[in-house]
This record gives sequence, C-alpha cells and structure tokens, in this order.
Amino acid sequence: MSSDLEHSSRAAGQALANDYDSFAEAYAAETESNLINGYYTRPAILDLAGDVAGRRILDVGCGAGPLLAALRDRGAIVTGMDPSAKMLDLARQRLGDGTALHQGGLGADPLPFPDAAFDDAVACLVLHYLEDWKAPLAQLRRVLVPGGRLIVAVNHPFAYRLIRPEGDYFATERWSDEYTFNGQAAVLTYWHRPLHAITNEFTAAGFRIAVVSEPPPAPGAREAFPDLVTSPSGSFLCFLFFVLEAS
Repeated sequence: MSSDLEHSSRAAGQALANDYDSFAEAYAAETESNLINGYYTRPAILDLAGDVAGRRILDVGCGAGPLLAALRDRGAIVTGMDPSAKMLDLARQRLGDGTALHQGGLGADPLPFPDAAFDDAVACLVLHYLEDWKAPLAQLRRVLVPGGRLIVAVNHPFAYRLIRPEGDYFATERWSDEYTFNGQAAVLTYWHRPLHAITNEFTAAGFRIAVVSEPPPAPGAREAFPDLVTSPSGSFLCFLFFVLEAS
C-alpha cells in the first residue's frame, strides 16, 4: 500500500511540475524584487544586453514581463512569449496593449515569427526545463538576423553537484525541487546538462559563444540580503549566463 501511495504522490508532483498557471501571481510577486531575480538575474541580463535602443528583442519565457518592461524602458522594441496564460495576463497588465505578447513555449513546434525577425532573443531561465535543445535552438537561430544575439541564463551545471550530490554530473538528468513562492508551494522540474554538453548544443545550432558570465549580484544586494550575500566578492553559485552570436 505504501508503495502505491508513494507512486501516486510522485505522479501528482510530476503532473504539477512547472505548472506556472497554478502559481503565476505568487511567482510574480516573489520574484519582483527578491535576490535571485530582482538583484541577480535581471540585472545580469540587462548588463549583457547593453545598449538596446531600437533593437527588436524577443523574450521567450517572458513570464509577468519585468524584463520586457526594463528592455522597453531602454528603447528596445519588445515581443514576449510564454506558455502560461496567467503569466501573460500579468504581463499585459504591466505592459499594456501596445506590446506584442504570444502564448507558447520553446519546443518542437516552429516559433510564430518569420525568419530574421529579431536582432536579439532572450532565453532567461527557460532552456533548463527542456530535455531536447536541438529544435528550440534551431528556431531561435532562425528568427535572429545574421549576427544577432541570443542571451541565455540557465542553471549553473556546477551547482547540480551541490544540490544533487547523488546525481551524475556528466549525464543529462531530470530532477525536481520544491519551492515556496510568496507562501505558495510549487514544484519545478529541470534537465541538468554538464558544461561541455551545454556549449556543444550552442555551437551545433550555429551560434558562436561570445560571452560566458558568472556575475555578482547588483549593487545593494548585500545591504538588502545580508544573510544571503555573505562571500567577500558578493558572488554565489546559481546561474550561468551566455551571449551567443548567430553565425
């Protein structure tokens, strides 16, 4: 009996994994100004993007739109895409009706955009949800102009050994973890890849790796989160960032 209950529990957890519709508002509230998103991931992406005035930028996995809003404020012409209808509702509330938002995710299906439609694309904390990167990266390459940039943030592969010491770093492995966003429990499921597999996927898809970054958090992070930012440099092992150029 106990094994049946354990199996049912695991099956239910897998069914709810990455179901952002079920915790969209809680996730958006939690990540608006927390350390990992507000002081680390979004500032790092914006620093890597640099001067974006006039550039056409696609944000896949845009969520509630905070990065889209920041890029738009810097003069970019932005388009967002996300598989969660509720996340897109929050993005529309933030951005208004003038911003192009599309429901859908990266996968085997073609992106709903013509070739060379964008100067840049952002895949921030998206690819590590996917087992297969070949088709998604091919689609992102297709919608970029030659020389266009894909800016990526993924789970740092070295952190996998800290989080899952029983795992095989050199394998592509599925793993899940439980989180609490603004008081609401959620399960997120990822695919770990070793560093060499990540870089091989990028180059095989026709990208040149221009930047690999392990940035510190933004100024003010230590003061805002003194119990979490404790190293002398202020840095911590979390995500790995890339700027890829479409060849």
